[in-house]
Amino acid sequence: MRLGVLDVGSNTVHLLVVDAHRGARPLPAFSHKEEMRLAAHLDGDRLTEEGEARLRSFVLDALRIAEDKGVEDLVAFATSAVREAANGAEVLARLRESTGVDIQVLPGPEEARLTFLAVRRWFGWSSGRLLVMDIGGGSLELAAGIDEEPDVAISLPLGVSRLTRDRFESDPPSAERVRELRRHVRAEIARRVGEISRYGPPDHAVATSKTFRQLARITGAAPSSEGPFVRRTLRHADLTEWVDKLARMPAAERAALPGVSERRAELLPAGAVVADAAMDLFGLRVLEVCPWALREGVILRRLDMITG
Repeated sequence: MRLGVLDVGSNTVHLLVVDAHRGARPLPAFSHKEEMRLAAHLDGDRLTEEGEARLRSFVLDALRIAEDKGVEDLVAFATSAVREAANGAEVLARLRESTGVDIQVLPGPEEARLTFLAVRRWFGWSSGRLLVMDIGGGSLELAAGIDEEPDVAISLPLGVSRLTRDRFESDPPSAERVRELRRHVRAEIARRVGEISRYGPPDHAVATSKTFRQLARITGAAPSSEGPFVRRTLRHADLTEWVDKLARMPAAERAALPGVSERRAELLPAGAVVADAAMDLFGLRVLEVCPWALREGVILRRLDMITG
């Protein structure tokens, strides 16, 4: 069947159209996305009228595209930016009334569980105990386990858009702001390390998300043009050399690095701080980058529900 997934993220709003059947890997057929940066459209804890209007426009475009591409089933979900907006439920209700699209808000731990499912299906049972990390715009998701359902799934408010907006006042950020962010991030992660570590060390540590992919590319991983089946890793020793270097660069200089887009360049220093802290606190020398993440997890769960 042809399935559409509308992902309303804190950084990017993305419609992914896939041909998906039980027992076969979902094959991407079409992708339409916009770096809307909904997290930047929060006025205090409320999504602004401009942010809502831009989201409605994208949803209407997505509906037209889905119809053109022959989508039979459309699944729509929202993550941190909408989840934490005080008026998020009101915004989604108005969108449902005006567009007919029912966007479901995913709780943070459910994001972690669905991302874990995607990683498990990608690497298979031979990976043993998995530890999965995903840095989004609003949150950091961590999950670990031996089965398709993780033993533990955690969501922390350590997304790159959130941290850049709340913690950095300039670009490049001051050294003091970077140190403050480092202390904050490490304290947040350290409080939850024991929940995962008590199950034992992972056999395979995996990273997903644009932030991890960009950091891996900067430190020498293969470009996306070489396809999803090329093994890509991020070594902690390589990452530590870049954390301070990225923070000292202006955004324009970061955007010239391999794999870094102009719009996401300003978010990379915060992402490097989070990735460095997570790898250090969990004692990970290397992370393997998985091309599947939350969207694929949503697709797989949907297929299981429809054909199970």
